[in-house]
Amino acid sequence: MSSTGKKILGKVFICQQDNRLQLVEIEFDNIIRSIRPLMNGSVSWNDVKTEAGRKNFTVQLPAISPGHINGNCLLAIPGTIDAHVHFNTPGFEHRDDFEHGSAAAAAGGVTTVIDMPCTSVPPVTSADNLKIKQKTLENRSLVDFALWGGISGNTFNGEFSAEKIITELADAGAAGFKAYIISGMESFPDLTYDQMIQAARFVRNTGRLLAVHAEDKIRVKSREEEFRKQGRDNWQAYTEMRDVEAERVAVRQLVEICHRSGCRIHIVHLSSGKAVEIVRQARKEGLPFSAETCPHYLYFTEKDFERSEIRAFLKTAPPVKSEKDRKMLWDALVDGTLDFVTTDHAGCNPEVEKNSEKFSEVYGGIPGVEHRVPFLFSEGFHKNRLTLQRTIELLAENPARSFGLSSRKGFLKKGMDADLVLINLWSQEKITAEKMHSKGKYTPFEGYSLTARVEQTFLRGRQLLGNDGEPLPEYGYGEWIKPVPTV
Repeated sequence: MSSTGKKILGKVFICQQDNRLQLVEIEFDNIIRSIRPLMNGSVSWNDVKTEAGRKNFTVQLPAISPGHINGNCLLAIPGTIDAHVHFNTPGFEHRDDFEHGSAAAAAGGVTTVIDMPCTSVPPVTSADNLKIKQKTLENRSLVDFALWGGISGNTFNGEFSAEKIITELADAGAAGFKAYIISGMESFPDLTYDQMIQAARFVRNTGRLLAVHAEDKIRVKSREEEFRKQGRDNWQAYTEMRDVEAERVAVRQLVEICHRSGCRIHIVHLSSGKAVEIVRQARKEGLPFSAETCPHYLYFTEKDFERSEIRAFLKTAPPVKSEKDRKMLWDALVDGTLDFVTTDHAGCNPEVEKNSEKFSEVYGGIPGVEHRVPFLFSEGFHKNRLTLQRTIELLAENPARSFGLSSRKGFLKKGMDADLVLINLWSQEKITAEKMHSKGKYTPFEGYSLTARVEQTFLRGRQLLGNDGEPLPEYGYGEWIKPVPTV
């Protein structure tokens, strides 16, 4: 059933408020036409949290009409948005590509991704380069996508003004702007803090977010040189080099830049409790300052680097931190300090790039777009860290608002795109590399038991997964979407 004609999805729960559920049927084609209650009022999650409780509600309802889709009293949520992925098309497709990445997204309940500008050739640092990327991606994505624009050190070195480049990128449809305080990419060099304040002032006028990889370059590089002289090139040196203080210093500087520029500044993949405290205070002061974190920071700690079987797979920048940091990140998801959870999906061929004895030569990246949704239901909702409502906000609603997509995406409402995901909260499934759909088949979550599973994903009314749960080859149905930013 892959057409986008009229459909009725019957017998599904939707979140009403907090942990309360309502049984409904959803009528849709490419957009949601109606959401009709099947029973009066709502029920508590505690009433249906067991399989027996769910089945009890199933048998109370009339049989599904012929031609309708039986939701089997699963949970229906809005199609989710992963606002931070590296799918590497064009240019780095030996690591991953849009076909594999978007298939993994669909399998994981993600209907919209926002792809980063730095892992493309050419990097998306001009309007012309954005158009090259958009053209290259035609007929290559299973899910809808937006594109980040990039601001690198090269933006300030050319014959054209940085303001002109940023303005043209925004006009061409960039969803936001990504920049680095420290970068290891020759084609996408980092910015100094002085350059960052200039960039922020220009981005402010576009209404977009300025998203920043926040680790202080001076601190990291000075320690890197010190450890090199000592002959230290192991995971311990890496985590010491890119420690809590490196993130804290950079985030503090960016708060000041936010204050001086009025630009919406967003910290990507936040990893530490001290940085959380800075973000929380900035928001209390009314600054347009936000941040995200990722599943690996919510599950692993630096002690997990002692596990040789996942050590290389766990390498990212910044690295995971302590148990205290992990707890503070969960607390920040609960109280609203952190706006959403992304994956920073970045894969590679592990046999080639995750296989060096020298830790500096190990590629830093985790291909996680497929696992974020069931992970957050498993570790957040099922473990009573997050309400059902908050889980959905973090996965769909908040990123839709942040990137100017909320007129179409992120919500189960009449008139919205029919992006729907069916979640089985009563099923368990183990994460294994062999089942992954991204090109790089490895994960530090190998063997982790999820307590939720994505059963089906719809994009603008079209079913993306077959009855066996495998993505259907509908490449090209995914569209480039432009944001409607708020200045």
